[in-house]
Amino acid sequence: MKRFMAHALIFDSGVGGLSVAAEIRRMLPLLRLSYIADDAFRPYGEKSEAALRARLPRLLSELCLMLDPDIVVIACNTASTTALPAIRDALSVPVVGVVPAIKPAAAKSRTKTIGVLGTPGTVRRKYVDELIHEFASDCHVILQGSVNLVDQAEAKLSGQAVNMDIIRGELSAMFSGRKGMDLDAVVLACTHFPLLREELKASVTQSVFWIDSGEAVAKRVKAVLSSLTDVTRLSPPQQDTAFLIGPNASPARAQAFAKFGFKRVVGLMPDKMPIGKI
Repeated sequence: MKRFMAHALIFDSGVGGLSVAAEIRRMLPLLRLSYIADDAFRPYGEKSEAALRARLPRLLSELCLMLDPDIVVIACNTASTTALPAIRDALSVPVVGVVPAIKPAAAKSRTKTIGVLGTPGTVRRKYVDELIHEFASDCHVILQGSVNLVDQAEAKLSGQAVNMDIIRGELSAMFSGRKGMDLDAVVLACTHFPLLREELKASVTQSVFWIDSGEAVAKRVKAVLSSLTDVTRLSPPQQDTAFLIGPNASPARAQAFAKFGFKRVVGLMPDKMPIGKI
């Protein structure tokens, strides 16, 4: 058992994992966090399953050698629904993935009409179909894939204005027709989307539960770490750091990460990633 302060590595294609990081920090405020944004390969929602499975296990292995975490959080629905078993096979530390919150959405819905809003790569996965069959078989489920919403979340966290016309346009198909009028619960099946929660609410006229997996992931991280070390007696953490793979470590983006507690932002070029502990 490790006796030093516990350390979690949070991984996403971009800024979306910050919505998960915020829940983990709220539940485990003394946990040391390192954040990885794989900007060089974003957006994941447009990548094939084969491409993600070829990249992610090796990349996460290199990052774990570099950062030596006690636990890895794959804070990306597309990566989790595509490559989680391969990532777990490649790593020697526990790995927590993100599961689209279909079960709680089905339980909350009064009309039994729910939406699943994710990237195209997530909503077409067989894994999502299986979750719907298991937990929402009594519901009418509307699936909606969007890459543009990912771009809007990235823009928002870079200090740019959110284009509300784009957000309304991305939601229009989901909320159209009779079934769309009945929709009262939407699963935010991309970790970028909770960062746009207020904009999403403002884009529709009906009352809707917007449900994400951040709190559930944080609870799982706490449970896993509790089996490894005494998370109630952690010493004050070292400076939390965000590592951005690619050329996007701009001052505005660094400021956005700082608002989520990552005061140090380091750019990593894909062909020059250091191997070895930092």
